[in-house]
Amino acid sequence: MSLSFDPDLIEMPIGHHIGGAFVAAQGEVPIHRPSDNVAFADCPAADVDVVDRAVQAAKAALRQSQWGGCQPRDRTRALQRWADLIEADAKVLGQLESVPSTRPIAQIKNGDIAVTAEQIRFFAEMADKEGSLLAPTRDDQMGWVASEPYGVVGAITPWNFPISMAGWKLAPALAAGNAVVLKPSEMTPFSALRMAELAVKAGIPEGLINIVQGNGATTGNALTGHPEVAKLSFTGSTVAGQAIMGNIARTGMKPMTLELGGKSPQVVFADADLEMTAQAIATSILANSGQACVAGSRVIVAAELAEALAAQLQVLLANINPGPTWDGTTTYGPIISEKQLKRVDSLVQESIAVGATVLCGGNRLDRPGCFYMPTILTDVSDKSPAVTEEIFGPVLTVQTFLSEEEALQLADHATYGLAAGVFTRDLSRALRVVNELEAGTVWVNRYGRSRDHILPTGGYKSSGIGKDLGREAYHANRRSKSVLIDL
Repeated sequence: MSLSFDPDLIEMPIGHHIGGAFVAAQGEVPIHRPSDNVAFADCPAADVDVVDRAVQAAKAALRQSQWGGCQPRDRTRALQRWADLIEADAKVLGQLESVPSTRPIAQIKNGDIAVTAEQIRFFAEMADKEGSLLAPTRDDQMGWVASEPYGVVGAITPWNFPISMAGWKLAPALAAGNAVVLKPSEMTPFSALRMAELAVKAGIPEGLINIVQGNGATTGNALTGHPEVAKLSFTGSTVAGQAIMGNIARTGMKPMTLELGGKSPQVVFADADLEMTAQAIATSILANSGQACVAGSRVIVAAELAEALAAQLQVLLANINPGPTWDGTTTYGPIISEKQLKRVDSLVQESIAVGATVLCGGNRLDRPGCFYMPTILTDVSDKSPAVTEEIFGPVLTVQTFLSEEEALQLADHATYGLAAGVFTRDLSRALRVVNELEAGTVWVNRYGRSRDHILPTGGYKSSGIGKDLGREAYHANRRSKSVLIDL
């Protein structure tokens, strides 16, 4: 059965999901389809009053349902039913997701939706397996560290992986006993509304998931600054993360999880498996057209292997099938917007102007929409914009080294420390380099996450605070209280 569909026949929900019901709203922010640059809908901009309405609905739902204090297994079962409904709804969710986004429909249906359901099931199973901790005290005392939900958690997700990012935020917060007010990106706001609708059908109490559509300046500021949002989780750019930290500091203290930008190195030693390494690097930069915060955009390769690796990469990066995200045969999607495409190209051209050599690509694709050629730049210095800036597009830089020490120096980035890759057959070297790299995640002889949701993700330096996924994400949605009783 073909996955292709006509985007003009898909009706988009324009509004919010508050208190368990869809709330229609007037669209204000134009939304373009990046596959053909057509403006096709308008996103509402929830103001302070709408955000407050969602927060109050979340608080009321917690009180009425006793979600945070119910039998933990009841939360598990409800979340598992929700995951089942998400998988069964792949056609509708996939169409709502693919039209405004950079994600081809086949990749959403066969990857993103299944991964999201898995994430929800993973956190659902933690609800009755993680709890308070009895503390060793004197025999005539009882002490423990009580674990409690925060209450209302605020969440903001990016446009690059809308469904799975919503799963990252909603699943651990709900499993931990909280209610959530989530703001999806104004560029890709639709699939989150459908997820909230399915949650109600699954038996998750109405009002525990609230979706407010809007932009960062209006809706994001209202959500992050709301005094009754007890904790915040955000995935997006470092600049936006810094603005959120500032807004929280101005409006009242609250804990936050921030997964921010990256400029991740892939360090390739001379003994690496050339074919496997080239495939891993090509896949990492072609995935979502390089629009991922963990994209391994800096290749740092032993000088004697550089020419052979670059030749293989050119072949692999040429093997793409660009097309609209609603075409089931598309494997290479667009850049999210014309503005972002121009930024990608501007950074490439600036890098060329200061000495970079274009090995392949270096221009937009000659077709409708916001498509950019997979690009490899060599002869780049540490000061080249292609090396220093997070491009968020399909652009690789290649730098060479003569020693392990030089490789580590090149891998270190002044700003970012989100992820890194290491390719070598020498286990001792791999472990040594892993210990030296300043990155929240390091992959060896692979590049990219597996579907082992137990492994957390998060960055060093300006790449973030705290972790998503893993036990860490669950515990980040609980707070602790020390209790000591004299018997």
